Amino acid sequence: MRMIVNDAPRWAFARKALLAGVCALALVALASPAGAAGTPAGTVINNVATATYDVPGGAESETTSNVVSLTVDELLDVAVASADPGDVTTNPGATNQVLRFTITNAGNGSEAFALTARGTGGGDDFDPAVTSIVIDSNGNGAYDAGIDTVYVANSNDPVLAPDASLAIFILSSIPAGAADGARGRADLAAVARTGSGTPGTSFAGAGQGGGNAVVGATGADAEDDGYYAVSKAGVSFVKSARVADAFGGVTQVPGSTITYTLTATIGGSGSLANLRVADPIPAGTSYKPGSLTLQGTALTDAADSDAGAFTGSGIAVALGNLAAGSSRTITFQVKID
Repeated sequence: MRMIVNDAPRWAFARKALLAGVCALALVALASPAGAAGTPAGTVINNVATATYDVPGGAESETTSNVVSLTVDELLDVAVASADPGDVTTNPGATNQVLRFTITNAGNGSEAFALTARGTGGGDDFDPAVTSIVIDSNGNGAYDAGIDTVYVANSNDPVLAPDASLAIFILSSIPAGAADGARGRADLAAVARTGSGTPGTSFAGAGQGGGNAVVGATGADAEDDGYYAVSKAGVSFVKSARVADAFGGVTQVPGSTITYTLTATIGGSGSLANLRVADPIPAGTSYKPGSLTLQGTALTDAADSDAGAFTGSGIAVALGNLAAGSSRTITFQVKID
């Protein structure tokens, strides 16, 4: 009996093996989440090859290979980014001043992250005193005192699923001597608890799902900074007097009228809130009704809807919130008794 060698089986084998490989790759792609993390750690990738061939008589036979199983290792990666649109305005001596950050698990396995913060990174005008790191417990992206959870290392390290993000807050105190316009920097760092280091470093059996844990491009260690900017407003207050007597002169005799002018000027940067002015009527004089003005506009003496009033013993004017660079002028008159 003579065996006939036919090339067709080899072509059929190649074609079907190629199709099997393509299908296997397609299944892996379909199992992968649409994110930076990729195929989840612990995913088992199985692959079986099939060979077919023709036997004498024209019949086709088939055989399969052994199953090759691979477990996807966990990739350790993390990203940290400031969530503030710019410098956070603050005042000298202020406490519990908030910087916002976002940490993101850029790996493919659920991972716990250790957090650290510092206010001594340099490159600024003053060092904020970091007092706490706070986890955004209710997920609203805003710091809520008494609701959000203070971070305690090794106790409540945040655990993030692949591609998940979490808001983290740094709270700091500002030095009392910080100058107007000065900037202070604070940094937040996040490190994968499983391990970090040179990209490619592998931790045997430490990955989610029983595979290895492999350090990704970030070194599984990332940080970013945010800045406080001091906005220190102050007020300079100047009072002057002009005397007019009944004779057309400026003698200070009974019956003479004294016009007082009060000028408040806001300096520095930022603004002052709820600025109010009060001035008692000097002894030996009497207030001249209807003489109170603000910016040249008359104010009523009654405590009503306008900004000023005569209290019975002095004048009071509410100037409200004033930005740096602005000024307000108040005048009123008294008569020497």
